[in-house]
Amino acid sequence: MPHVPAPTLADRIEDLLPQTQCTKCGYAGCRPYAEAIADGSAAINQCPPGGSEGIARLAHLLGRPVIALNPANGVERPRTVAVIDEALCIGCTLCIQACPVDAILGAAKQMHTVLGDLCTGCDLCVAPCPVDCIAMVPVTTTTGWQAWTQQQADEARARHDFRSARLQRERHENDARLLAKAAAKLREVEAEPTLSAEALAERDRKRAIIQAAIERARIKREQVE
Repeated sequence: MPHVPAPTLADRIEDLLPQTQCTKCGYAGCRPYAEAIADGSAAINQCPPGGSEGIARLAHLLGRPVIALNPANGVERPRTVAVIDEALCIGCTLCIQACPVDAILGAAKQMHTVLGDLCTGCDLCVAPCPVDCIAMVPVTTTTGWQAWTQQQADEARARHDFRSARLQRERHENDARLLAKAAAKLREVEAEPTLSAEALAERDRKRAIIQAAIERARIKREQVE
């Protein structure tokens, strides 16, 4: 059997977060927040969706005292889901781009709709909407972890991770296409006749611009990888 590494402290912390990916903690998602707690750069009371129970779970894991939720990060509240007023939706796709768990369906210039069972209530789709057609509607009377199940959290994390992997793959594919176009353009420039000193200088200028663009793209890909 392949060796399965023991979970890191960040892994164990992440398991205790509700996986809304809402960024209310001040980090880009639940995983970065878990890593920040693990390295001591973030406190355990920055997750409004987890609420007081979430803080208590983290305190127990880390052997720290239970503290109140930091009001700078928000307030504990019932779980909500996004609802789109389909009569007002203009199909701009900004909400789709903002959703961290792919819970919104639609296409450009077509009406969008939210898959309520998949929505984590992160609120991230509300601000980008240019026509204010998205409302967050409470679906529980309980708050914090009492409004969630572990299964919901696990499924939300899986969707978030799948989306992140898809976006990264699409970026790589787009970068590869751009590099191929740049290489083709460079070959085209190299094949240009040089009938005058001016034409030669222009060819060298084009070559330098394209080579610089290719080098920037190469460095960017290496940094991502």
